[in-house]
Amino acid sequence: MKKFIIGLFVIGLTSQVFAQIPKVERLSEVVVTAVNYKYLNATDSKEVAIPVKMLERKAAAFNVENAEFYSDDFDFYTVSFIIPEGKIVAAYNTEGEIVRTIERFEDIKLPSAVRDAVADRFPNWEIVNDVYRVTYNQKKGADKSYKLKLKNGDKTMRVKVDDKGGFL
Repeated sequence: MKKFIIGLFVIGLTSQVFAQIPKVERLSEVVVTAVNYKYLNATDSKEVAIPVKMLERKAAAFNVENAEFYSDDFDFYTVSFIIPEGKIVAAYNTEGEIVRTIERFEDIKLPSAVRDAVADRFPNWEIVNDVYRVTYNQKKGADKSYKLKLKNGDKTMRVKVDDKGGFL
């Protein structure tokens, strides 16, 4: 009886080995196109904060044609993307391309060019608040700027800096 149970156990384990043979199937070719690559190229920079990059990619990947409010009657659609760190208001045309955006993010990580420019010009000041703004236009490109609030003891100052560290 003991040999019979061990034999059933071994047969049970070996039958599972044959179930692991993979079946090979051919899939149809998939073509991926980036409709909003111009927007991503214009707004992308090496040191953009993660929440900014994430929301910009969501806006670029949004398909207005699949939205429930889509209708061929309108020329433009305005869609808002909001996270706790900021928001993007994007205008799409009927083909799903981003025509223009207004972006605003608060208290995000600053690029090293901006931090270094502020530290060089205002050595004893600390950055206590920052606002990152991007305005994108399909024809003009992207305009990126930082509004910074600096503090030194009881004194406060507001400065505006572009994304390369130049003071405006």
